[in-house]
Amino acid sequence: MRRIRRTAGLGLLFALTATGAAAAPRGDINEADRLRVQAVTKATTDFSKAEPYETMQGGAGTVDKLVNADIFSHPAANLDFEGRQEFLVGNGLFRKDWVSSPSSTQASDGLGPLFNARSCQACHVKDGRGSLPNLGTTGKMDSVGLLIRLALPPSADAARAAVSADADAAKWLPDPVYGEQLQPFAVSGLPAEGRVHIDYTEVPVALNGGETVVLLEPAYRVLDLGYGPMHPDVVMSPRLAPPMPGLGLLEAIHENDILDNAARAKPDGVKGRPNWARSPSTGETVLGRFNWKAGKADVMHQSSAAFSGDMGLSSPLFPSHYGDCTGKQPECLKMPHGAQPHLGEHEVPERLMKFVAFYSRNLALPKRRDIDNERVLAGKKLFYESQCIACHVPKYVTRRDAERPEHRFQLIWPYTDLLLHDMGPGLADGQTEGQAGGTEWRTPPLWGIGLTKTVNPAATWLHDGRARTLLEAILWHGGEAQAARDRVAAMTPEERADLIRFLESL
Repeated sequence: MRRIRRTAGLGLLFALTATGAAAAPRGDINEADRLRVQAVTKATTDFSKAEPYETMQGGAGTVDKLVNADIFSHPAANLDFEGRQEFLVGNGLFRKDWVSSPSSTQASDGLGPLFNARSCQACHVKDGRGSLPNLGTTGKMDSVGLLIRLALPPSADAARAAVSADADAAKWLPDPVYGEQLQPFAVSGLPAEGRVHIDYTEVPVALNGGETVVLLEPAYRVLDLGYGPMHPDVVMSPRLAPPMPGLGLLEAIHENDILDNAARAKPDGVKGRPNWARSPSTGETVLGRFNWKAGKADVMHQSSAAFSGDMGLSSPLFPSHYGDCTGKQPECLKMPHGAQPHLGEHEVPERLMKFVAFYSRNLALPKRRDIDNERVLAGKKLFYESQCIACHVPKYVTRRDAERPEHRFQLIWPYTDLLLHDMGPGLADGQTEGQAGGTEWRTPPLWGIGLTKTVNPAATWLHDGRARTLLEAILWHGGEAQAARDRVAAMTPEERADLIRFLESL
């Protein structure tokens, strides 16, 4: 029988009463509990002290460990013994280097034929963010942590006909030769698809107090194309590997709480809308929560797509043994695959995918630091007053009926609304993904952001890693976030330092 440690935060929930606007009903709790949840998740107005349970940003799963490069790699504190064993198996699979077929290590072959990385850990460095080792230096980009998504707009009729005679005229399609994602590596005997080249332009930004920050604006092109030219209308979208902790808790946030975020009135013209994704597990259209444009339904969906697109490994949800190989790459489709008859028809059987998804769902958040520090509290007040919380919603109580007991009814502090927002032309990638337009991105969670460089000193921020500092990331905000960004630019240097101190405490 599974046993779960005592849930953090419930004593607080049941000690409070609630007032305010009604929210959408939650079928997992009764009306009295819903009102208590509404009260405890209401944004604070008292910045003289820390809030109750604020250190426990990942609920009862939060870990209080030595802060070092492994701080993102611990199992959730409320996992039982059996859960920890599953976590360790998933950890091994997440870190494992896959090899091409045929191989003497039959349980580890099937890589590619085209691929971006040999392991999950290669992109998510120590379960944190990917990095751009030569950021700011014009030239070829050798990091495996940055993917280049490829797509053709509906107007690309000739390419549409080449892909499918009856393709949906309103749908974006992969490049007819290079598919949905550029693959810079290939198995022996096969050319890679190409190498990313980044050119940077310096953009100086003047701030109040005489400070000037120089932003880096990237431009992307692909060199050494292995299979001829790309379609001239192809749109490239760079995507840096995001951090892993807390994914299971994001999955356990009630859908109605996210939709409430979209419906509530917000300042500064901030809107926010959900993306909807087709679940490959059920075929149903469900709320998207994961990846940079909220295009993936759940952790299993995201993990299986990464095995397929990034490493060319088949699984039950993505059964092709050839990953992103296209019909214009016939030699790729002739390469041997790694499925073993005695293990099943997929290179990564269902049982192994479940271990990987379990691991991904149960990476713990670290305990908050310095929450009572005077300067951190001042920065928190500035964060709230600047209306950053219009998108970076501080806290939730997860579902009481979440699939996993360790994720149930947890007070968590992810600082996201999981919605799409127009971030303006400066961050636009020009690609449509589901309901997400070319200027829209999902609000990324901020929990753990202060330990980003502790885990990976080369890590940077935003969807393409262009921001070298947290202040640079803020200054790239536009569109719906323009007013909040301008408030930060208008702060005194001391106030901006306090704001960054708050973010570094997360």
